[in-house]
Amino acid sequence: MISCKKEDTVWETDWGFPLINDTLTLDNLVNDSTLFENPSGYYELDLTRTLLDIDVSEIVDIPDTTIVENFTIAFLNLTMNPGFNFVNSVEEHTFDIPNGAQLQKIILLEGYIDVTVKNPVGTSAIFDVVLPGVIKDGIPFVDQYIAPPGTMANPGIATNTLNLSGYEIDLSGVTGAEWNKFRSQVAVMTDPNGPTVVTTNQDTTKIEATFRDIKIGYARGYFGNQIISDTTEISMDALNTYYGGGMLDLPATSITLELENGVKAGGKATLHFMENENNQASTVSLNSSQIGSPTYINSATGNWGTLAPSYQNWVFDNSNSNIETYLENLGHKHRIGYTFELNPWGNVSGGWDEIFPNSRLVVRLNANMPINVGMDNLVLRDTFEVNLEQDPGSTNVKSGEFVLEADNAYPFRASAELILLDGNKNILHEVIGSSDLESGLYGPIEAESGLNVKKSTSRFVLSEAVLKDINRVKYMIVRVKLNSPDPVTGISEQQSIPVGAFIRVKVRSKLTTENHY
Repeated sequence: MISCKKEDTVWETDWGFPLINDTLTLDNLVNDSTLFENPSGYYELDLTRTLLDIDVSEIVDIPDTTIVENFTIAFLNLTMNPGFNFVNSVEEHTFDIPNGAQLQKIILLEGYIDVTVKNPVGTSAIFDVVLPGVIKDGIPFVDQYIAPPGTMANPGIATNTLNLSGYEIDLSGVTGAEWNKFRSQVAVMTDPNGPTVVTTNQDTTKIEATFRDIKIGYARGYFGNQIISDTTEISMDALNTYYGGGMLDLPATSITLELENGVKAGGKATLHFMENENNQASTVSLNSSQIGSPTYINSATGNWGTLAPSYQNWVFDNSNSNIETYLENLGHKHRIGYTFELNPWGNVSGGWDEIFPNSRLVVRLNANMPINVGMDNLVLRDTFEVNLEQDPGSTNVKSGEFVLEADNAYPFRASAELILLDGNKNILHEVIGSSDLESGLYGPIEAESGLNVKKSTSRFVLSEAVLKDINRVKYMIVRVKLNSPDPVTGISEQQSIPVGAFIRVKVRSKLTTENHY
Protein backbone atom coordinates (compact mmCIF):
# COMPACT_ATOMS: atom_id res chain seq x y z
CA MET A 1 0.00 0.00 0.00
CA ILE A 2 1.41 3.36 -1.05
CA SER A 3 -0.16 6.68 -0.02
CA CYS A 4 0.62 10.37 -0.60
CA LYS A 5 0.08 13.20 1.91
CA LYS A 6 -0.50 16.67 0.50
CA GLU A 7 1.36 19.45 2.43
CA ASP A 8 -0.33 22.82 3.13
CA THR A 9 0.12 25.43 0.45
CA VAL A 10 2.10 28.30 1.93
CA TRP A 11 2.74 31.69 0.38
CA GLU A 12 3.72 35.17 1.49
CA THR A 13 1.92 38.43 0.74
CA ASP A 14 2.79 42.04 1.40
CA TRP A 15 -0.01 44.27 2.72
CA GLY A 16 -0.28 47.99 3.21
CA PHE A 17 -3.32 49.79 4.56
CA PRO A 18 -4.01 53.12 6.31
CA LEU A 19 -4.65 53.25 10.06
CA ILE A 20 -4.95 56.97 10.83
CA ASN A 21 -5.45 60.05 8.65
CA ASP A 22 -6.16 63.11 10.74
CA THR A 23 -5.27 66.74 11.42
CA LEU A 24 -4.73 67.89 15.00
CA THR A 25 -5.30 71.60 15.63
CA LEU A 26 -6.18 74.07 18.39
CA ASP A 27 -8.70 75.93 16.23
CA ASN A 28 -11.70 74.20 17.77
CA LEU A 29 -10.70 75.56 21.20
CA VAL A 30 -10.28 79.21 20.21
CA ASN A 31 -12.89 81.61 21.65
CA ASP A 32 -13.87 79.17 24.40
CA SER A 33 -12.90 79.76 28.03
CA THR A 34 -9.34 78.46 27.59
CA LEU A 35 -7.64 79.82 24.46
CA PHE A 36 -7.85 83.03 22.51
CA GLU A 37 -5.90 84.79 19.78
CA ASN A 38 -3.77 87.81 20.56
CA PRO A 39 -3.25 90.68 18.07
CA SER A 40 0.20 89.32 17.11
CA GLY A 41 -1.29 86.14 15.67
CA TYR A 42 -0.34 83.76 18.49
CA TYR A 43 -2.38 81.82 21.00
CA GLU A 44 -2.75 82.93 24.60
CA LEU A 45 -4.01 80.89 27.53
CA ASP A 46 -6.95 82.16 29.59
CA LEU A 47 -7.23 80.41 32.95
CA THR A 48 -10.09 82.57 34.22
CA ARG A 49 -12.42 80.56 36.44
CA THR A 50 -15.23 81.47 38.84
CA LEU A 51 -14.61 79.72 42.16
CA LEU A 52 -17.51 81.11 44.20
CA ASP A 53 -20.71 82.90 43.20
CA ILE A 54 -23.24 83.54 45.98
CA ASP A 55 -26.43 85.51 45.36
CA VAL A 56 -28.72 87.42 47.72
CA SER A 57 -30.79 84.43 48.84
CA GLU A 58 -27.68 82.64 50.11
CA ILE A 59 -26.52 85.65 52.14
CA VAL A 60 -29.87 86.27 53.85
CA ASP A 61 -32.19 83.29 54.09
CA ILE A 62 -35.77 83.41 55.37
CA PRO A 63 -36.71 79.88 56.46
CA ASP A 64 -40.23 78.53 55.98
CA THR A 65 -42.24 79.89 58.92
CA THR A 66 -45.67 78.91 60.24
CA ILE A 67 -47.67 81.12 62.59
CA VAL A 68 -50.71 79.81 64.47
CA GLU A 69 -53.32 81.98 66.21
CA ASN A 70 -55.99 80.48 68.51
CA PHE A 71 -58.98 82.53 69.73
CA THR A 72 -61.47 81.67 72.48
CA ILE A 73 -64.07 83.76 74.35
CA ALA A 74 -63.50 84.81 77.93
CA PHE A 75 -66.96 83.60 79.10
CA LEU A 76 -68.42 80.17 79.71
CA ASN A 77 -70.76 80.74 76.78
CA LEU A 78 -71.86 83.52 74.51
CA THR A 79 -74.94 83.96 72.31
CA MET A 80 -73.96 85.47 68.95
CA ASN A 81 -76.49 87.14 66.68
CA PRO A 82 -75.97 87.26 62.86
CA GLY A 83 -73.10 89.59 61.97
CA PHE A 84 -71.56 89.41 65.45
CA ASN A 85 -67.82 90.20 65.54
CA PHE A 86 -66.35 87.74 68.03
CA VAL A 87 -62.62 88.05 67.17
CA ASN A 88 -60.65 91.27 66.70
CA SER A 89 -56.92 90.84 67.34
CA VAL A 90 -53.57 92.42 66.45
CA GLU A 91 -50.56 90.18 66.96
CA GLU A 92 -46.80 90.43 66.45
CA HIS A 93 -44.81 87.51 64.99
CA THR A 94 -41.09 86.76 64.62
CA PHE A 95 -39.10 85.25 61.76
CA ASP A 96 -36.33 83.03 63.12
CA ILE A 97 -33.54 84.15 60.74
CA PRO A 98 -30.21 82.26 60.94
CA ASN A 99 -26.69 83.64 61.47
CA GLY A 100 -27.89 86.26 63.96
CA ALA A 101 -29.29 88.45 61.18
CA GLN A 102 -31.50 91.33 62.34
CA LEU A 103 -33.63 92.52 59.41
CA GLN A 104 -35.90 95.54 59.36
CA LYS A 105 -37.06 95.48 55.75
CA ILE A 106 -37.15 92.96 52.90
CA ILE A 107 -38.59 92.89 49.39
CA LEU A 108 -39.45 89.49 47.96
CA LEU A 109 -38.56 88.21 44.52
CA GLU A 110 -40.57 85.08 45.21
CA GLY A 111 -42.61 83.61 48.05
CA TYR A 112 -45.97 82.18 49.03
CA ILE A 113 -48.29 82.21 52.03
CA ASP A 114 -50.61 79.27 52.71
CA VAL A 115 -53.56 80.29 54.93
CA THR A 116 -55.98 77.91 56.67
CA VAL A 117 -58.88 79.11 58.87
CA LYS A 118 -60.97 76.83 61.12
CA ASN A 119 -64.47 77.70 62.34
CA PRO A 120 -65.90 75.80 65.38
CA VAL A 121 -69.34 77.54 65.56
CA GLY A 122 -72.63 76.49 64.01
CA THR A 123 -72.83 79.25 61.40
CA SER A 124 -70.58 80.43 58.61
CA ALA A 125 -67.75 82.72 59.75
CA ILE A 126 -66.13 85.51 57.78
CA PHE A 127 -62.38 85.91 58.41
CA ASP A 128 -60.72 89.20 57.45
CA VAL A 129 -56.91 88.93 57.54
CA VAL A 130 -54.70 92.02 57.23
CA LEU A 131 -50.88 92.11 57.34
CA PRO A 132 -50.29 95.87 57.88
CA GLY A 133 -46.53 95.80 57.16
CA VAL A 134 -46.78 93.57 54.09
CA ILE A 135 -47.30 96.00 51.20
CA LYS A 136 -47.34 95.91 47.40
CA ASP A 137 -47.85 99.03 45.28
CA GLY A 138 -48.67 100.91 48.49
CA ILE A 139 -51.53 98.55 49.42
CA PRO A 140 -51.32 96.30 52.53
CA PHE A 141 -51.95 92.59 52.24
CA VAL A 142 -55.70 91.93 52.76
CA ASP A 143 -57.62 88.71 52.25
CA GLN A 144 -61.02 87.33 53.23
CA TYR A 145 -62.09 83.76 53.91
CA ILE A 146 -65.57 82.32 54.50
CA ALA A 147 -65.50 79.11 56.52
CA PRO A 148 -68.62 76.91 56.64
CA PRO A 149 -70.36 76.01 59.94
CA GLY A 150 -68.61 73.46 62.14
CA THR A 151 -68.01 72.09 65.58
CA MET A 152 -64.95 71.90 67.79
CA ALA A 153 -64.50 68.25 66.77
CA ASN A 154 -65.18 68.93 63.09
CA PRO A 155 -64.56 72.61 62.31
CA GLY A 156 -65.48 74.28 59.04
CA ILE A 157 -62.29 74.93 57.05
CA ALA A 158 -61.29 77.41 54.31
CA THR A 159 -57.84 77.61 52.67
CA ASN A 160 -56.01 79.72 50.14
CA THR A 161 -52.46 80.16 48.76
CA LEU A 162 -51.27 83.62 47.80
CA ASN A 163 -48.24 84.72 45.80
CA LEU A 164 -46.09 87.23 47.71
CA SER A 165 -43.74 88.09 44.82
CA GLY A 166 -42.96 91.81 44.83
CA TYR A 167 -44.25 92.41 48.37
CA GLU A 168 -42.31 94.62 50.76
CA ILE A 169 -42.31 93.44 54.38
CA ASP A 170 -41.66 95.78 57.31
CA LEU A 171 -39.87 93.77 60.01
CA SER A 172 -39.33 96.62 62.48
CA GLY A 173 -42.23 95.56 64.72
CA VAL A 174 -44.85 97.71 66.42
CA THR A 175 -42.30 100.23 67.71
CA GLY A 176 -40.45 100.55 64.40
CA ALA A 177 -37.11 99.95 66.18
CA GLU A 178 -37.14 96.15 66.37
CA TRP A 179 -36.17 93.46 63.84
CA ASN A 180 -37.41 90.20 62.32
CA LYS A 181 -40.98 91.02 63.48
CA PHE A 182 -44.16 91.58 61.50
CA ARG A 183 -47.80 92.23 62.47
CA SER A 184 -51.10 90.59 61.68
CA GLN A 185 -54.67 91.81 62.24
CA VAL A 186 -57.53 89.31 62.29
CA ALA A 187 -61.28 89.96 62.55
CA VAL A 188 -63.91 87.16 62.57
CA MET A 189 -67.65 87.76 62.22
CA THR A 190 -70.63 85.41 62.12
CA ASP A 191 -72.64 85.25 58.89
CA PRO A 192 -74.91 88.37 58.74
CA ASN A 193 -77.58 86.21 57.07
CA GLY A 194 -77.11 83.17 59.29
CA PRO A 195 -78.79 81.99 62.48
CA THR A 196 -78.12 83.01 66.07
CA VAL A 197 -75.63 80.59 67.62
CA VAL A 198 -74.08 79.90 71.00
CA THR A 199 -70.34 79.44 71.50
CA THR A 200 -68.44 78.38 74.64
CA ASN A 201 -64.97 78.95 76.00
CA GLN A 202 -64.12 75.43 74.79
CA ASP A 203 -64.58 76.45 71.14
CA THR A 204 -61.29 77.54 69.51
CA THR A 205 -61.21 79.61 66.33
CA LYS A 206 -57.91 79.03 64.59
CA ILE A 207 -55.79 80.63 61.85
CA GLU A 208 -52.63 79.02 60.43
CA ALA A 209 -50.37 80.88 57.97
CA THR A 210 -47.20 79.43 56.45
CA PHE A 211 -44.64 81.61 54.68
CA ARG A 212 -42.64 79.35 52.31
CA ASP A 213 -40.16 79.37 49.42
CA ILE A 214 -39.16 82.95 50.13
CA LYS A 215 -36.43 84.42 47.94
CA ILE A 216 -35.22 87.89 48.84
CA GLY A 217 -34.52 90.61 46.29
CA TYR A 218 -33.65 93.33 48.78
CA ALA A 219 -32.86 93.36 52.50
CA ARG A 220 -31.85 96.00 55.04
CA GLY A 221 -30.65 95.45 58.59
CA TYR A 222 -27.70 93.67 60.14
CA PHE A 223 -26.78 90.46 58.31
CA GLY A 224 -24.94 88.89 61.22
CA ASN A 225 -21.41 87.55 61.45
CA GLN A 226 -21.31 84.91 58.70
CA ILE A 227 -18.35 82.74 57.71
CA ILE A 228 -18.17 81.17 54.27
CA SER A 229 -15.34 78.64 54.03
CA ASP A 230 -14.65 76.28 51.15
CA THR A 231 -12.05 74.32 49.22
CA THR A 232 -12.58 74.50 45.47
CA GLU A 233 -11.04 72.08 42.98
CA ILE A 234 -10.38 73.02 39.35
CA SER A 235 -9.68 70.32 36.76
CA MET A 236 -7.67 70.88 33.58
CA ASP A 237 -8.02 67.55 31.80
CA ALA A 238 -5.82 68.57 28.88
CA LEU A 239 -2.78 68.33 31.19
CA ASN A 240 -3.61 64.79 32.28
CA THR A 241 -1.31 63.32 29.62
CA TYR A 242 1.84 64.74 31.23
CA TYR A 243 4.06 61.83 32.22
CA GLY A 244 7.00 63.57 33.82
CA GLY A 245 10.63 63.79 32.92
CA GLY A 246 12.27 66.68 31.17
CA MET A 247 11.61 70.33 31.85
CA LEU A 248 8.99 72.89 30.92
CA ASP A 249 9.85 76.58 30.71
CA LEU A 250 6.98 79.10 30.82
CA PRO A 251 7.19 82.87 30.47
CA ALA A 252 7.11 85.08 33.53
CA THR A 253 3.42 85.49 34.30
CA SER A 254 1.05 86.13 37.16
CA ILE A 255 -2.15 84.75 38.63
CA THR A 256 -4.76 86.97 40.25
CA LEU A 257 -7.43 85.95 42.72
CA GLU A 258 -10.23 88.52 42.72
CA LEU A 259 -12.97 88.89 45.34
CA GLU A 260 -16.04 90.93 44.38
CA ASN A 261 -18.21 92.12 47.27
CA GLY A 262 -21.60 93.37 46.12
CA VAL A 263 -22.99 93.53 49.67
CA LYS A 264 -23.18 96.80 51.58
CA ALA A 265 -21.36 95.26 54.53
CA GLY A 266 -17.65 94.88 55.25
CA GLY A 267 -15.79 91.59 55.31
CA LYS A 268 -12.51 89.79 55.86
CA ALA A 269 -11.00 87.23 53.49
CA THR A 270 -8.18 84.73 53.95
CA LEU A 271 -6.59 82.58 51.26
CA HIS A 272 -5.41 79.49 53.17
CA PHE A 273 -3.66 77.53 50.41
CA MET A 274 -3.36 77.00 46.68
CA GLU A 275 -1.82 73.82 45.29
CA ASN A 276 -1.80 71.72 42.15
CA GLU A 277 -1.15 68.06 41.42
CA ASN A 278 -0.02 66.56 38.12
CA ASN A 279 -0.85 63.05 36.98
CA GLN A 280 2.39 61.75 38.48
CA ALA A 281 1.00 62.76 41.91
CA SER A 282 3.63 65.50 42.21
CA THR A 283 2.14 68.37 44.20
CA VAL A 284 3.39 71.97 44.29
CA SER A 285 2.00 74.55 46.71
CA LEU A 286 1.96 78.24 45.92
CA ASN A 287 4.13 80.07 48.45
CA SER A 288 3.57 83.74 49.22
CA SER A 289 3.30 86.05 52.21
CA GLN A 290 -0.26 86.79 51.05
CA ILE A 291 -1.35 83.22 51.80
CA GLY A 292 -2.68 82.77 55.32
CA SER A 293 -2.85 86.52 55.97
CA PRO A 294 -6.36 88.03 56.39
CA THR A 295 -7.33 90.90 54.11
CA TYR A 296 -10.13 93.32 54.95
CA ILE A 297 -12.81 93.91 52.29
CA ASN A 298 -14.67 97.20 51.90
CA SER A 299 -18.44 97.43 51.71
CA ALA A 300 -20.13 97.96 48.35
CA THR A 301 -21.39 101.48 47.68
CA GLY A 302 -24.37 103.01 45.89
CA ASN A 303 -28.03 102.10 45.84
CA TRP A 304 -30.74 100.83 43.52
CA GLY A 305 -29.37 101.12 39.97
CA THR A 306 -26.04 102.54 41.18
CA LEU A 307 -24.64 99.67 43.22
CA ALA A 308 -20.84 99.52 42.90
CA PRO A 309 -19.16 96.37 44.31
CA SER A 310 -15.81 96.61 46.06
CA TYR A 311 -12.91 94.50 44.78
CA GLN A 312 -9.88 92.94 46.43
CA ASN A 313 -7.11 91.34 44.36
CA TRP A 314 -4.33 88.97 45.34
CA VAL A 315 -1.65 89.08 42.63
CA PHE A 316 0.98 86.33 42.57
CA ASP A 317 4.01 86.87 40.32
CA ASN A 318 7.70 86.02 40.30
CA SER A 319 8.49 88.86 42.69
CA ASN A 320 6.28 87.65 45.53
CA SER A 321 5.73 83.92 44.96
CA ASN A 322 6.94 80.74 43.28
CA ILE A 323 4.31 81.10 40.56
CA GLU A 324 6.60 79.88 37.74
CA THR A 325 7.42 76.65 39.58
CA TYR A 326 3.75 76.27 40.42
CA LEU A 327 2.63 76.48 36.78
CA GLU A 328 5.47 74.39 35.41
CA ASN A 329 4.32 71.45 37.50
CA LEU A 330 1.58 71.06 34.83
CA GLY A 331 -1.02 70.30 37.47
CA HIS A 332 -4.32 69.04 36.11
CA LYS A 333 -5.93 69.38 39.56
CA HIS A 334 -5.84 72.70 41.40
CA ARG A 335 -7.17 73.12 44.95
CA ILE A 336 -7.83 76.49 46.54
CA GLY A 337 -8.89 76.91 50.17
CA TYR A 338 -10.34 80.21 51.37
CA THR A 339 -12.57 81.83 54.00
CA PHE A 340 -14.77 84.92 53.74
CA GLU A 341 -16.18 86.46 56.92
CA LEU A 342 -19.04 88.94 56.68
CA ASN A 343 -19.25 91.64 59.37
CA PRO A 344 -16.13 90.56 61.29
CA TRP A 345 -16.47 93.65 63.53
CA GLY A 346 -20.17 93.14 64.32
CA ASN A 347 -23.00 95.59 63.65
CA VAL A 348 -20.90 98.64 62.79
CA SER A 349 -23.45 99.91 60.23
CA GLY A 350 -26.16 100.48 62.85
CA GLY A 351 -28.53 98.11 61.06
CA TRP A 352 -27.91 99.54 57.58
CA ASP A 353 -26.35 96.57 55.84
CA GLU A 354 -28.04 96.28 52.45
CA ILE A 355 -28.28 93.81 49.60
CA PHE A 356 -29.93 94.35 46.24
CA PRO A 357 -31.09 91.97 43.47
CA ASN A 358 -27.70 92.24 41.77
CA SER A 359 -25.63 91.88 44.96
CA ARG A 360 -23.25 88.92 44.83
CA LEU A 361 -20.15 87.54 46.49
CA VAL A 362 -17.83 86.28 43.75
CA VAL A 363 -14.32 84.80 43.84
CA ARG A 364 -12.52 84.52 40.49
CA LEU A 365 -9.18 83.12 39.36
CA ASN A 366 -7.68 85.24 36.56
CA ALA A 367 -4.58 84.33 34.54
CA ASN A 368 -3.83 85.29 30.96
CA MET A 369 -0.47 84.46 29.44
CA PRO A 370 1.05 83.90 26.00
CA ILE A 371 1.65 80.26 25.21
CA ASN A 372 5.42 80.74 24.97
CA VAL A 373 6.57 77.28 25.93
CA GLY A 374 10.06 75.94 26.24
CA MET A 375 10.36 72.12 26.36
CA ASP A 376 13.44 70.06 27.12
CA ASN A 377 12.66 66.33 26.86
CA LEU A 378 9.17 66.87 28.29
CA VAL A 379 7.25 63.58 28.19
CA LEU A 380 3.55 63.20 27.43
CA ARG A 381 1.75 59.88 27.20
CA ASP A 382 -1.66 58.35 26.70
CA THR A 383 -3.05 54.80 26.77
CA PHE A 384 -5.36 53.12 24.22
CA GLU A 385 -7.11 49.76 24.07
CA VAL A 386 -6.12 47.70 21.00
CA ASN A 387 -6.92 44.31 19.48
CA LEU A 388 -4.11 42.86 17.34
CA GLU A 389 -5.06 39.17 17.45
CA GLN A 390 -4.21 36.93 14.50
CA ASP A 391 -4.94 33.29 13.64
CA PRO A 392 -1.55 31.56 13.30
CA GLY A 393 -3.29 28.50 11.73
CA SER A 394 -4.21 30.39 8.58
CA THR A 395 -2.51 33.80 8.50
CA ASN A 396 0.63 34.74 10.36
CA VAL A 397 2.34 38.15 10.25
CA LYS A 398 6.05 37.45 9.87
CA SER A 399 7.33 41.01 9.79
CA GLY A 400 6.08 44.53 9.46
CA GLU A 401 6.15 48.11 10.55
CA PHE A 402 3.95 51.10 11.23
CA VAL A 403 4.88 54.21 9.22
CA LEU A 404 4.06 57.62 10.65
CA GLU A 405 4.07 60.58 8.24
CA ALA A 406 3.53 64.06 9.65
CA ASP A 407 3.27 67.65 8.41
CA ASN A 408 4.07 69.67 11.55
CA ALA A 409 3.33 73.39 11.94
CA TYR A 410 3.93 73.42 15.71
CA PRO A 411 7.28 74.80 16.93
CA PHE A 412 8.09 71.54 18.74
CA ARG A 413 10.18 68.49 17.87
CA ALA A 414 8.76 65.13 18.97
CA SER A 415 10.20 61.64 19.30
CA ALA A 416 7.62 58.88 19.72
CA GLU A 417 7.63 55.46 21.34
CA LEU A 418 4.99 52.71 21.46
CA ILE A 419 4.70 50.61 24.63
CA LEU A 420 2.72 47.38 24.26
CA LEU A 421 0.90 46.00 27.33
CA ASP A 422 -0.96 42.79 28.15
CA GLY A 423 -4.43 42.57 29.69
CA ASN A 424 -3.03 43.31 33.16
CA LYS A 425 -1.13 46.33 31.77
CA ASN A 426 2.23 44.65 32.18
CA ILE A 427 4.81 45.88 29.67
CA LEU A 428 5.53 43.40 26.87
CA HIS A 429 7.60 45.42 24.42
CA GLU A 430 8.75 48.97 23.64
CA VAL A 431 9.00 50.07 20.02
CA ILE A 432 10.91 53.27 19.30
CA GLY A 433 10.35 55.39 16.21
CA SER A 434 13.22 55.53 13.75
CA SER A 435 13.41 59.33 13.64
CA ASP A 436 11.96 62.46 15.17
CA LEU A 437 9.06 64.53 13.92
CA GLU A 438 10.82 67.80 13.29
CA SER A 439 9.65 71.20 14.51
CA GLY A 440 7.67 73.26 12.04
CA LEU A 441 10.26 76.02 12.43
CA TYR A 442 12.65 73.85 10.35
CA GLY A 443 10.30 73.76 7.38
CA PRO A 444 9.43 76.20 4.59
CA ILE A 445 6.33 78.38 4.57
CA GLU A 446 3.34 76.48 3.22
CA ALA A 447 1.33 78.49 0.72
CA GLU A 448 -2.02 77.12 1.88
CA SER A 449 -1.64 77.93 5.59
CA GLY A 450 1.03 80.63 5.54
CA LEU A 451 2.88 78.75 8.31
CA ASN A 452 6.26 77.06 8.49
CA VAL A 453 5.54 73.36 7.95
CA LYS A 454 8.05 70.51 8.25
CA LYS A 455 7.43 67.05 6.73
CA SER A 456 8.79 64.04 8.66
CA THR A 457 8.56 60.26 8.58
CA SER A 458 9.13 57.84 11.46
CA ARG A 459 9.04 54.03 11.26
CA PHE A 460 8.13 51.60 14.06
CA VAL A 461 9.57 48.18 13.23
CA LEU A 462 7.65 45.22 14.63
CA SER A 463 10.29 42.64 15.53
CA GLU A 464 9.82 38.87 15.55
CA ALA A 465 9.54 38.98 19.35
CA VAL A 466 6.79 41.60 19.13
CA LEU A 467 4.87 39.59 16.53
CA LYS A 468 5.18 36.44 18.64
CA ASP A 469 3.32 38.20 21.49
CA ILE A 470 0.89 40.08 19.26
CA ASN A 471 -2.16 38.17 20.55
CA ARG A 472 -1.33 39.18 24.11
CA VAL A 473 -1.32 42.91 23.36
CA LYS A 474 -4.45 44.56 24.80
CA TYR A 475 -3.24 48.11 25.45
CA MET A 476 -0.84 50.49 23.73
CA ILE A 477 0.83 53.50 25.33
CA VAL A 478 1.92 56.28 23.01
CA ARG A 479 4.75 58.18 24.69
CA VAL A 480 6.04 61.38 23.14
CA LYS A 481 9.13 63.34 24.16
CA LEU A 482 8.93 67.03 23.24
CA ASN A 483 11.61 69.65 22.69
CA SER A 484 11.46 73.23 21.45
CA PRO A 485 14.78 73.83 19.65
CA ASP A 486 15.71 77.14 18.11
CA PRO A 487 16.37 76.58 14.35
CA VAL A 488 19.67 78.51 14.55
CA THR A 489 21.19 77.41 17.86
CA GLY A 490 19.49 74.03 18.28
CA ILE A 491 18.96 74.87 21.98
CA SER A 492 15.49 74.40 23.47
CA GLU A 493 13.95 77.80 24.05
CA GLN A 494 10.49 79.26 24.59
CA GLN A 495 8.45 79.22 21.39
CA SER A 496 5.09 80.84 20.61
CA ILE A 497 2.32 78.79 18.99
CA PRO A 498 1.00 80.56 15.86
CA VAL A 499 -2.72 80.80 15.27
CA GLY A 500 -3.83 77.93 13.04
CA ALA A 501 -0.95 75.63 14.02
CA PHE A 502 -1.61 72.00 13.12
CA ILE A 503 -0.05 68.61 12.66
CA ARG A 504 -1.34 66.45 9.81
CA VAL A 505 -0.78 62.79 10.67
CA LYS A 506 -0.97 59.67 8.52
CA VAL A 507 -0.22 56.25 9.97
CA ARG A 508 -0.12 53.23 7.69
CA SER A 509 0.99 49.66 8.12
CA LYS A 510 3.37 47.57 6.00
CA LEU A 511 2.98 43.88 6.84
CA THR A 512 4.37 40.66 5.36
CA THR A 513 2.08 37.69 6.09
CA GLU A 514 2.52 33.95 5.72
CA ASN A 515 -0.68 32.31 4.51
CA HIS A 516 -1.62 28.62 4.88
CA TYR A 517 -4.22 26.80 2.80
